[in-house]
Amino acid sequence: MQRIGRIASSCRSALALLAAWCIASPASAGGPFGIDHPLAYDNRGIWARSNQDALIDVLLIGEAGGALWEGGEERFGRTLWQSIDATVIGGASSQVLKVAFSRARPDQGPDPDPNQWFKGHGFQSFPSGEVTTVSAVVTPLVLEYGQDHPAVYALELLPVYDGIARMKVRAHWQSDVLAGFALGSAAGWYAHRRASPLVLAVVPHALYVGLSKRW
Repeated sequence: MQRIGRIASSCRSALALLAAWCIASPASAGGPFGIDHPLAYDNRGIWARSNQDALIDVLLIGEAGGALWEGGEERFGRTLWQSIDATVIGGASSQVLKVAFSRARPDQGPDPDPNQWFKGHGFQSFPSGEVTTVSAVVTPLVLEYGQDHPAVYALELLPVYDGIARMKVRAHWQSDVLAGFALGSAAGWYAHRRASPLVLAVVPHALYVGLSKRW
């Protein structure tokens, strides 16, 4: 029960920050929750698309490199392999949903409309795949180390940042990033609760042990 409480508390805190940017909506907002509206376009400074790409690259390279180096026998390495599991599960799930819902992005069309669903090929706004990925990467780390080192909870700010940034460059609607956060967190929770990471079952033994132990 305490673990579930920590999970819920962590998700609520990050979701509250993200929701603060989503709920303050004009009267004309639409979408499934009535909160979707395009933000003023901003592709500068910390919101620049290049910084969003850099965040994804650092997280993916960091989790993969760290997992390979540490292996799956030690606590940190095993947690990183769980993050990889979550990334794969979250990424695959988000892509299926993107194709299934085929929602138009805010920048697709001269008059952005959050109620444009099932548009077909080329429309993949819901949910946000990048927010799903960032949430999936950090969730196992937060669940594993948050109680021992509360500063680790600050990692939840990364999907919050990415969600806001994706809305500011008009790549996603508010409900897209909220759904991405929920999906990535769920994938991270599932991966973390497994005793043995799924990916480790198919990798060579040398990777399970960790490259650091072979040098």
